[in-house]
Amino acid sequence: MKIAIYGEAGSYTEQAAYNAFAGMVPVHCKYISEVFKAVGKRADLGIVPIENSIEGVVTATYDNLIGLRLNIMQEITMRIDHCLISNPGTKLPEVKRVYSHPQALGQCREYLERHGLGSIPYYDTAGSVMMLKETGMPDAAAIASPYAARLYHMKILARSISTNKKNYTRFLVVSKTAAARGEKTSVVFAARPIAGALFNALGAFASNGIDLTFIQSRPVVGHPWSYNFYVDFKGDKGDPKVVMALSELRKRAKFVKVLGSYKKSEV
Repeated sequence: MKIAIYGEAGSYTEQAAYNAFAGMVPVHCKYISEVFKAVGKRADLGIVPIENSIEGVVTATYDNLIGLRLNIMQEITMRIDHCLISNPGTKLPEVKRVYSHPQALGQCREYLERHGLGSIPYYDTAGSVMMLKETGMPDAAAIASPYAARLYHMKILARSISTNKKNYTRFLVVSKTAAARGEKTSVVFAARPIAGALFNALGAFASNGIDLTFIQSRPVVGHPWSYNFYVDFKGDKGDPKVVMALSELRKRAKFVKVLGSYKKSEV
């Protein structure tokens, strides 16, 4: 099975993919949008990060969920163990700047500030390690996993540098086909431009006894101060009360898209 992966070899997304699909063949993608475009063409499935327990949501994933005809078919939750990684000859006092994905830099903000290290955003955690190896920079480091350090034969200067040790990331598996059944459903909708529209739309869930577990807004590009609302709730899209809630939501909202029903992952 070919799976489109966000990031280079050694990324956390790749590790999540191997955990869920032993023997899979990774198709590495530099951008989250590239993962979504690869599904059904260069890959059977795609895996992207959606939310971190310290830094919050991955906005690029939400923005791509709404555009393409893909389904969320599975959720994966994985513990994140960040390390400070450098070229073999570098010592910790020599490090002046640190490269990594913005989410990883944010998750390790306290460590970076405590040591007075400048942070430079890069497109991927493992990609930042690969870049350090290729350039041989002696006064720089990267934040990534111990696996990435081993893979690129680099030096671990410090281990477990996340601000909080309970650092977890949720990943979504996206596919052209939908899962048969699920215990959790994700939808996106836009409220009508009238007073009380959001309250009225969310009432479709409350009136049918649906337990909402998450809500996130994202701007509608090209329409300033207009928003799409992403909602996760308990239940399968085929459950009678969920069918009723979605039917009511379609009457109350400007548009509704069901992103998928899937099994909830365990921490």
